[in-house]
Amino acid sequence: MSERIASSCGNLYDTTSLLLQYCNDDNVSAGSTMEVDDRLSHLEQRVQLQEDEIQLLKAALADALRRLGGCEELTQPGAGAGGRRPTVAAPTKVRQLLQTLPSKPLTLSNGYVQQKQMGGYPSSPSSPKKEVLQSIKRKSMSTERLSTVRREMVSDSRSRTTSSSSSTCGRSSKECSVNAEDGYVRMFLRGRPVTMHMPDQKRDSYRLDHKGTLPEHKLKLQWVYGYRGRDCRSNLYLLPTGEIVYFNASVVVLYNVEEQQQRHYLGHNDDVKCLGIHPDMVTIATGQVAGTSKDGKMLPPHVRVWDSVSLNTLHVIGMGVFDRAVTCVAFSKSNGGAHLCAVDDANDHILSVWNWQKEKQLADVKCSNDSVLAAAFHPMDANLIVTCGKSHLNFWTMEGNTLTKRQGLFEKNEKPKYVLCVAFAENGDAITGDSSGNIYVWAKGGNRISQVVAKAHEGGIFSLCVLKDGTLVSGGGKDRRMVLWDHDYNKQSEMEVPEAFGPVRAVTEGKQGELLVGTTKNTVLTGSFPDTLNPIVQGHTDELWGLDIHPSMEQFVTCGQDKQVHLWDTNSHQPLWSKTTEDPGRSAGFHPSGAVLAVGTMTGRWLVLDTDTQDLVYMHTDGNEIISNVKYSPDGNFLAVGSHDNFVYIYAVTENGKKYSRVGKCTGHSSFVTHLDWSVDSQYIVTNSGDYEILFWEASSGKHVTSMDLVRNVEWATSTCVLGFSVFGVWPDGADGTDINAVCRSHDSSLLASADDFGKVHLFSNPCSQPRAPSHTYSGHSSHVTNVAFLHDDSHLISTGGKDTSILQWVVA
Repeated sequence: MSERIASSCGNLYDTTSLLLQYCNDDNVSAGSTMEVDDRLSHLEQRVQLQEDEIQLLKAALADALRRLGGCEELTQPGAGAGGRRPTVAAPTKVRQLLQTLPSKPLTLSNGYVQQKQMGGYPSSPSSPKKEVLQSIKRKSMSTERLSTVRREMVSDSRSRTTSSSSSTCGRSSKECSVNAEDGYVRMFLRGRPVTMHMPDQKRDSYRLDHKGTLPEHKLKLQWVYGYRGRDCRSNLYLLPTGEIVYFNASVVVLYNVEEQQQRHYLGHNDDVKCLGIHPDMVTIATGQVAGTSKDGKMLPPHVRVWDSVSLNTLHVIGMGVFDRAVTCVAFSKSNGGAHLCAVDDANDHILSVWNWQKEKQLADVKCSNDSVLAAAFHPMDANLIVTCGKSHLNFWTMEGNTLTKRQGLFEKNEKPKYVLCVAFAENGDAITGDSSGNIYVWAKGGNRISQVVAKAHEGGIFSLCVLKDGTLVSGGGKDRRMVLWDHDYNKQSEMEVPEAFGPVRAVTEGKQGELLVGTTKNTVLTGSFPDTLNPIVQGHTDELWGLDIHPSMEQFVTCGQDKQVHLWDTNSHQPLWSKTTEDPGRSAGFHPSGAVLAVGTMTGRWLVLDTDTQDLVYMHTDGNEIISNVKYSPDGNFLAVGSHDNFVYIYAVTENGKKYSRVGKCTGHSSFVTHLDWSVDSQYIVTNSGDYEILFWEASSGKHVTSMDLVRNVEWATSTCVLGFSVFGVWPDGADGTDINAVCRSHDSSLLASADDFGKVHLFSNPCSQPRAPSHTYSGHSSHVTNVAFLHDDSHLISTGGKDTSILQWVVA
C-alpha cells in the first residue's frame, strides 16, 4: 500500500501540461470574449474543485500515515509474542509528502487570490492573472490521478460504514449518517467526511431525525466597545438627550456617558460608514457598505433615516442606486432639513440629492474620479453643497434636477493634495482644512479664498468644528494637536491628544464647553482647553481574534493584530489596563487562578503576563507560525499551545503560572491547529485542524490517542472545538469548513454560542447534536465574528469581530 501511495503521488506537482492546457484554453485565454471577472471566476471554480480533491487526498494520506504508524508500533519487538519490526519506509515518505501539500484553503476575492486561514487575509493583492496561474501551478493535479488514489485508499474504509438512519446534512449531495453499532455520526464539510464519536449512553437512544429545541434564553446587546475612527469622518455628535452618537461595525451607538448606558440602532446589515444629523437633532441618517447575505446574495448599500428617540426606521433610501458604499451623508439646514445629500464609492463618486421623506431622488452628478472625504449643505442656502477630497474642493448649485459645479480656486495659494474637511462660519463663510496643514476661508457664496491661516498644523487637518460662540477648533493628524481659534482666526489655546490614542479624526462640541474628540485609533476622548483629554470609549484598531474570560471575576481579555492586549471590566466597560506587545496578538488564555495570562501571537511567539502588574513573566517561541490557541489545563498544571505549524506544544506549569517546561508535542495533524479543549481531569486534549480533523491526545506525553473507546466518554472542561458530536448541529447546510470560527458552551452546560463568517452570533441549546439545530440569531458585527465566550457566571456573552475590530457584550436573559 505504501508503494502505491508513493508511486501515485510522486508526481503530484508535475503540472506543466495541465497549466499549459489552462493557459491555452479558449475559454480563459486573453483573446477570449469573456470579461476578466468571468475568466477569473472560471479559473476559481477549477481551482476550488481541485482544492476539494486535495483536501480529500490529504485526509486519506494522514489516515494512512496513522494506520501504518500504528502497525509499526504493534509489530515492534516486545509488542507481542513473536513480534517483529517490518521494514516499512512508507510512513516517512508519506509524512514528507504531507509536508509538501498545501494546508491552507485557497479562495479568490475581488479579483485576486487570498489565503483564508480561518478568516485571515493578506494585506495587499497582486496581479490577478499571475496569482491564479501560480495557484494552479502549485495546486493543480489531474482529477483522474486524484480519483485513483482516493478510491484505492478511502473506498475500503467507507465501504465498511453502515448507516442505521440518515438525513441531509451539509452539502445536499452528501448525507449525515449515524452508525449506532460503532457509536459515531459522520457529516461532510466541502466533501470531506468528519467522524464524531458519541458517548456510550447515546448509542441506543440517539436519532438523527430528532428535532432540536430553541434555547429558553436569549441575548440582548448591552454594550459595544470601540468606535470607528480609523477610516471614517464626521461621525461623532452630541444629541439633546445627552447621548453621544457614533458607530462601530453595523451598530449605531447612542451613549449616555454620565449614566453609563448605551442604546443601539440595529437596522443596518453591514458596516456603517457615515452619519448625518437633521436640524431637529432627533432624526439621523446613516449610510452603509454593500454586504453579502448568508446565501451569497448581494446586499446593496443604502441610507437609513431613523428616529433617535424611538430607534424606529423612518425611511430607507437608495436601494439599488448606490454603488459599493455610501461614504458621505448630510441633511440640508436652511429649508428645515427637507433634503439629504449622499456620495457613494463608485468610480465617479456620484453625488445625489434626495427628498428623503418621499424617498425620491431629485438630482445626481459625477462628483470626482478621486476620493470624496466630505459633503455638506451650506447652512444658509439649501441649493448649495460643498464637497472636498483628493485634489479638489467643489461648490455645487442645484437648479431643478441638475447640479452645476464650480471648483475652488486656490490661485496663488498652495493647492493641497487633499482637502480633508469643511465647516461653516457664523457669517456663512466656508472653512477648509487640508493635508498641508493650512486653513483656508472661502467667502460666503464664492469659490475664492478670502483668508489664509498657513501651517496651522504640522501635517494634515482632519477635522474642523465651529463652536456655538463662533470660535473654531481644528484637529491635527500628524501633530495630534487641538487648536482653538478666535473669530479672526488667531490662535487662543491648544492641547495635545496623547500618543497612545492617535491622531484626531472627528471633533464636536459636547456638554458645558467640553469637546468630544474621536481618533484614528478608535478612541473617543472628552476634555476642554487647555486641560487633558480623557478617554471614554476605547477599542482595538486591527483584526481581532484573541478572547478569554477571567475564571472568577467579571473581566475578560482581548488581543489583536494591533499588538494591543486589553483587560476589560464588564461593569465600567473600560480597560483595567492595556499592554503593547512586540508581535500582533492572536489568542489568549487565563490561568485557572487568574494570576497570569498567556498570549499567543502571529509569529510563533507566546508570552505570559502577570494580570495585576502586567509584567512579562515568561516568553517562548514555538515555530514561526500563528499561535491559534493557548489554553491552561483545569488544574493549572499544564499549558497547551496550538500552532498553525500543525503541532500542539504541551508545557508543565509550576509556581502558579510563573515557570514553564515542555513535556510533550502533539504530532499528527495534517493541517494547522484551530481549536483545542482540555478534559475535566486534565488528562486528555481534543483538537480540531484546518482540514476538519478531530484528534485526541494524552496530555502528559502528547501521545496520539487512536482508541476512541478511551475518549468517547471523557467529560470536557470546555467546548470550544467547532467539530465534535456535541456541537456539530451548529453547521448550516452547504457550509464551508471555515464558516464557523468559534463555539463556546456556557458553564452550566445549557447553552452553546457560535460565531460565524457572516457577522452573526447564534445561540443554541446544548448539547447541539442534531443536524441543522435551531438557534436564535443576532446581528451587530459586520465582518466575520471570530470568537465568543460566556462570563464565568454565564450572565453575559462576549463576542469579537475580525476586520470590524468590535467587541460586543450581550446580556443572557
